[in-house]
Order: sequence, then structure tokens, then C-alpha cells
Amino acid sequence: MKINLKKLLSGAVERIPFEGTADLGAEELYGAHPFRYPVSYRGEVTSHLGVLRLTGEVSTAYATACARCLKPLEIPLCADVQMVLVQEQDGEEEAEDVFVIEGDEVDPEDVLIPALYFEIDMAYLCKEDCKGLCPHCGADRNVTTCDCGDQQIDDRLAVLKTLLDKKQDN
Repeated sequence: MKINLKKLLSGAVERIPFEGTADLGAEELYGAHPFRYPVSYRGEVTSHLGVLRLTGEVSTAYATACARCLKPLEIPLCADVQMVLVQEQDGEEEAEDVFVIEGDEVDPEDVLIPALYFEIDMAYLCKEDCKGLCPHCGADRNVTTCDCGDQQIDDRLAVLKTLLDKKQDN
């Protein structure tokens, strides 16, 4: 959905509200398709003293897995955006809160969807004290206990185990 900015630029109106949804189901991120639900957004474009400003919020649910135990998770994601719309960027430096538009139109999705991506963490946990999976048998340590850690000895450290055994014999 594109918003025509001519009325704002001419001063005929001071604000143009917008609302919509976007389907990111085909987007791949970290080898998965985490956007199973539509992304909803709403906001407005305002003009004050010739400066165009887009403010809005965007939200969805992000499907992922716990980084330790691989339990499926759905994380609510939302981002609030305040962006100045300009037709030309002054200087070579890029400002974080400036979005360059071409012509007299802006697509709110072009501004809001990238802000949602910045809210995604690299890893999520099902709970803060998640114990994860046993690296030897694969058991979920949150559900069951295993004694694999006591039985397994890294071959590279087996020589050290013999030293400990000798010390205990003395």
C-alpha cells in the first residue's frame, strides 16, 4: 500500500493515517520460515513545517525454537517506529531515523518491516534456567535426568582420568 504524499507536501492535510497487514510467510531467516502469521501495522504520516514524519507500530508472532532444548516457541515481536521522510539525504552519512523516498509516495511496509527485523534476537530460551539437551543421549534435561555426563570421558582427556585414579588409590 503506497501513500501519496502530495496532499501533505502541499499543506492540504496535516496527517494521513494508515493501517494494513503484510505476509512475510515466504521470508527465510536463519534457515527457517519464522513468520507464520501476518504482520500488522498502523500509524500515520504527518507534516510539520515542511518536515514529513512517519510514526507507526508493527507487530507479529515469531516462530522459533529454544536455543538449548529445541522446544518450539512463538515470540511476540513489535516495534515502534519514528522516521523522518526526506527526498534527498544530506551528506554521505546515513542517519538512523531518516528514510529516503523517491517521488511523492512512500510504502509504510518499506519503513516498518525492517524495524521489525531489528527486534529479532539471535537466540531465544523457553525459560531462563533451561537445562537444554544432553549432548550424549539427547535427553531433554528439563524433563528427565541422565547420568551420561558421569559416564562419558573425552578420549583426549582419558590420560588425566588415570592420574586422578592413581591419586585416589594413594
